[in-house]
Amino acid sequence: MGIVVVEICDGNAITTIDIESILEEEFPEVAVLTNECLSFCGLCAVRPYALVNNKRVFGKTPEECLIKIRKQIKEELAVYE
Repeated sequence: MGIVVVEICDGNAITTIDIESILEEEFPEVAVLTNECLSFCGLCAVRPYALVNNKRVFGKTPEECLIKIRKQIKEELAVYE
């Protein structure tokens, strides 16, 4: 398992892109976990989001959200450099 954990809700719009393959290929230190529910009721329906080491990251589109997730991953990994 990675040192950075990205959690996504399977009912979220972020799942329209293959975020797991994209992130795990780009960042070997990352583990992407898909959960049935992340208990942020209503957020799934409003905008794409994910938790990166328990920090909420969201965007207006899945692509924008992915850009912000990458940025947060890089910030989390900077601690280990």
